[in-house]
Amino acid sequence: MNYRKYFGAREILNIPELKLNRGIHWIRGENGAGKSTLLRSVAGICSFKGTIVLNDTIDLVRNPVEYRRKVNFAEAEPLFPPFLTGNDLFELFCETKSADRPRAEALTEQMKIDFLDDPVSSYSSGMLKKLSLVLAFTGQAEVILLDEPLITLDGASTAVVLAWIEEYYRRYNTSFLVTSHQEIPQSLYTSQWLMDKKTLHLL
Repeated sequence: MNYRKYFGAREILNIPELKLNRGIHWIRGENGAGKSTLLRSVAGICSFKGTIVLNDTIDLVRNPVEYRRKVNFAEAEPLFPPFLTGNDLFELFCETKSADRPRAEALTEQMKIDFLDDPVSSYSSGMLKKLSLVLAFTGQAEVILLDEPLITLDGASTAVVLAWIEEYYRRYNTSFLVTSHQEIPQSLYTSQWLMDKKTLHLL
């Protein structure tokens, strides 16, 4: 990664060189430090200057479709078209992400989602969060980006998400970039980073 982000003429992030190996990488930092902006850029939904490359071969700018098939993202405060149902989104992700259907359906059961037939406009913030996390773990992603994945979740759902991270890392070789103000068990993450003074520092 060679990454710079500007808002107008003001530089807000500058990461001149960063290579992350397979792992679970926890990014910490104060509100407004740029953690969400970085994840949105890595997800391919926020413009930037520089290069972001997956596996040394798949360039986000040059190979956007192939890149997005391998990178999933759950935002801190997810927004979905209000006229769609949860099932519409679930079916879309299963198709576009080439998901293993039984495995994807098991995610909804583990997260106790029984509202897929309802329109997204009727969802609470907790319901939206659960749906966004299920979608992020749907398919064959090589990297999953989780921005504040534990907010608005109850204790049982938090335990499910942490178990998913560990399972996908151990069983499916999935890597993670996670931002969180909540504490993550030290046994779970493989590296810890601090977003400060416009860049990332290894802790």
